[in-house]
Amino acid sequence: MDNEIVINDNEFLRQFEHKTADGMAKIEYSLQERKIFLTKLIVPETLEDAGFKDAFIRTVLDSIQERNLRVVPTSPKIASFLRKHKEYKDLLPVGVRI
Repeated sequence: MDNEIVINDNEFLRQFEHKTADGMAKIEYSLQERKIFLTKLIVPETLEDAGFKDAFIRTVLDSIQERNLRVVPTSPKIASFLRKHKEYKDLLPVGVRI
């Protein structure tokens, strides 16, 4: 596993990407006004249980936080991550509960 996860915001494909030796990890999104809808998480199978997934989601959320956007997690895996990590609760728009 990489020590540092570097993400690329591929605006053309509307996805955050991180290239690994095993393939491409991606979070697909849709941007509307000041909200970003995180619609799909794709992680190479070999990294599924390695703690990589949580680190990747955390890196993407930190990047979104820096851009002052609100997060609407429509992906069940990302919603589950947010339920477990209350420190990212501030990223949810007013009135959105997960």
